[in-house]
Amino acid sequence: MQHLALEVDGSRASLQQAWKSLRDNPACVALSGTASDPVATGLAALLQQDNAAIAHAAPWLQNSGGELDERTFAIFSGRQEQIAHALKSLTVGGVQEIGAVFASQREAGLYREEVQRAAATVGMKLVTWAGNGDLARLGQRLGAGTPALLLFIGGTPELVQFTRGLERQARQRYVVALADVNLQTVQQMGAGRTTPIIATQSVPLVTAALPVVRRYREVLKRLFDEAPTALSLAGFIAARYTFEVLEGIDGEITRASALAAFQKRREIDLGGYRVSFQGQRRGASFVTQSMLTPDGRVVG
Repeated sequence: MQHLALEVDGSRASLQQAWKSLRDNPACVALSGTASDPVATGLAALLQQDNAAIAHAAPWLQNSGGELDERTFAIFSGRQEQIAHALKSLTVGGVQEIGAVFASQREAGLYREEVQRAAATVGMKLVTWAGNGDLARLGQRLGAGTPALLLFIGGTPELVQFTRGLERQARQRYVVALADVNLQTVQQMGAGRTTPIIATQSVPLVTAALPVVRRYREVLKRLFDEAPTALSLAGFIAARYTFEVLEGIDGEITRASALAAFQKRREIDLGGYRVSFQGQRRGASFVTQSMLTPDGRVVG
């Protein structure tokens, strides 16, 4: 079995070209670990559009609103579960109001309803803002009446820009980001020095003692010169899940046999990370949280 990695530039044309090269390659038996929510969402749509009989295993599919079919096998919690987890933990602490900051008008259009629905579920008042270019300026101009806790929906560079604007204000605020954000990169870019940042994660903490996490750290240390992160752990878990399903196939591994194997949606324990669909389209609702402290530590 050979693993082939394709890169796209984020545009629809680039994604279509990558998909066409895979679709037309008979040696490609499955798609595994598609990275980034927009790419995973777009690829799932192309599979449906072409009615392609090929498995789309363990994509980084954070969008909770899209309809998953019999080709896509999501094993990580979606944005809805992450928001609900974050808001529930805040209500336990007595927080009644939260602000939601969308990195752009695009994120606002895609995810505003998800955030509003999650806030309404826990009875929390919600105030929203959407970026329109300069997120540092947005961070600077938030008034004194802005909630102390802000939910940020966007990527790592956008979060860094926004928090740099917040740092110029006198009032202390806390930012809750979702799993698309890499706290280690935020730390390296110098953000979070005065604004504590909390991030939800769809995988266990990278310091956890679970067998799959220990194995991940061992492999990362042996093969790559980089620090453990939640996003690369997700890639490792995606690969382990794909391997476990393909290994269970009796006979020749083809597109048809691979798709049939994934469609069984059997429960798999990946060294402490359990994938269990239980009649649902998403195989896990696992959520953890980590915090980047002002002194530069990631704790969870």
